[in-house]
Amino acid sequence: MQIQTFSIEGPVLILPQVHGDERGFFMESFKASQYKKYGIPELFQQDNHSKSTKNVLRGLHFQAPPMDQGKLVRVVQGSVLDVAVDIRKSSTTYGQHIAVNLTTKNHEIFWVPPGFAHGFLTLEDDTEFLYKVTNEYSREHEGGILFDDLNLKIDWGIDSKECIVSEKDRILASFSEFKSPFE
Repeated sequence: MQIQTFSIEGPVLILPQVHGDERGFFMESFKASQYKKYGIPELFQQDNHSKSTKNVLRGLHFQAPPMDQGKLVRVVQGSVLDVAVDIRKSSTTYGQHIAVNLTTKNHEIFWVPPGFAHGFLTLEDDTEFLYKVTNEYSREHEGGILFDDLNLKIDWGIDSKECIVSEKDRILASFSEFKSPFE
């Protein structure tokens, strides 16, 4: 297993060792003893699984404390552009983001810790996305930021008008209007 860190402290990209032969492949998608070294918790409270057509954009979402969520995400079918935006007010990288490509072929796993808004754009039809979260879903603690806010400078790779976005995500706060619940 290899680990990639970023200029923004917290998120980690995990490049697991994949063993393949004529039968297929095997990999460890979660190993608490190894992940703990990089600040990834040993215990998760909920697993989520989504399936989407091409150009579906989900996000940018977060949950506020005390129900804040860290997310361990990966793709098991298709591919996504996965984005994490730093929303920790005291962070020197507040408002900056990380974007990674997660695919069926690269098997990479992305850790998005609490204090980040998270979203992804599907790049293929029938993309299946799995994520483990550190807290259960709580409607009263959910929040978000508009995915195509110009202040965030996220290059999704397509025009925002081409994205298939829920009505709920289209009316999220702009980054300049957003009040972060994270210190």
